[in-house]
Amino acid sequence: MDIKKIKFEPKKWLISVMGSGFGGALLAILVGLLFGLVVMLFANPADAFYGFTEMIFGGFTRFSDVLYFATPILMTGLAVGFAFKMGLFNIGASGQYTMGLFFAIYVGFMIDLPPSIHWIVALLAGILGGALMGAIPGILKAFLNVNEVISSIMLNYIGMYLVDMWVQGNSKMYNPIMTRTRYLPDSVKLQTLGFANSNLNIGLIIALLVAITLYIIMQYTTFGYELKATGYNKNASQYAGINYKRNTVLTMMIAGGLAGLGGALFILSPSAIAGSSMTYEPINVIAANGFNGIAVALLGNSHPIGIIFSSIFVSHLQRGGTLANLVGFKVEIIDVVISVIIYFSAFALLLSQFIVKKLSAKKEEVVEKAPVNTKEAE
Repeated sequence: MDIKKIKFEPKKWLISVMGSGFGGALLAILVGLLFGLVVMLFANPADAFYGFTEMIFGGFTRFSDVLYFATPILMTGLAVGFAFKMGLFNIGASGQYTMGLFFAIYVGFMIDLPPSIHWIVALLAGILGGALMGAIPGILKAFLNVNEVISSIMLNYIGMYLVDMWVQGNSKMYNPIMTRTRYLPDSVKLQTLGFANSNLNIGLIIALLVAITLYIIMQYTTFGYELKATGYNKNASQYAGINYKRNTVLTMMIAGGLAGLGGALFILSPSAIAGSSMTYEPINVIAANGFNGIAVALLGNSHPIGIIFSSIFVSHLQRGGTLANLVGFKVEIIDVVISVIIYFSAFALLLSQFIVKKLSAKKEEVVEKAPVNTKEAE
């Protein structure tokens, strides 16, 4: 019986890793963290390494909070990643997130429903709010060829100002003394998962199920295949009979709905953490969770399962960053690190391809030289 020996080839393995999305993401993370360490050394050399350690490992001591805050950015990450698979860059996740949050708040305050369905209707309203915001750049792109990056960026501001105006103009929602919304009624709160000293709720389960469902749709359905085909080559997909305009509008609506659901999950989550949920403060600032979704999507290579892990990682860094604040580092430093990771995520794919090309070239060179050496030996 002929048994083939399995031989481990480090160079082949390295080429495989670097050629995958994982290799590019890993490279971006390492460079971003290294840059963060350099910034910390300049800011406070004496406590830099301690603060850096807190930033890297501190999240493990607050893992339930990590998962809690990962939920909304998981949804905005899916919103960006899903559109990217279609060849669309959805920069408007912040506006869609804020609009979904407002629709959920509106249902919570203005519509009386039985507790068993109140939170479900609020979540559906959040999806609707985000989908409506996503549909606008989708329609402009499909029928007028307006660049979705520009239109969705502008809609971030429009959505934010509209929501702030609507909230402040509604006395049932807005408390002028607190300068934020009142607390939502209990009937619309999401159910907690029951862990002691934890804010985890069914929002996390819902977000994970959405990510897995999205993966199945993209991988195993005709609709998902059409979306990916359009993303790879718009002209070829149209030649094959795929309806580009319909798919563009649908993609942006679904992406907007995902971001809107993220906003709804965030605002409906019960929490003991001050200012983290259940109230909205209209301060004319674009929601950071929307832009964090871009980093999450890039690190996850726009893959739904990859986005699950990258959202947890980004949330982990953010929680660790709050601990670094205790030794004198400003929380903003973690935003700098994440920004650098985003920046290098854009180049990580190119860099990993360059490394793969170099490694492959050396391998081919060795193969070409091998017969010559054999002939010389003879």
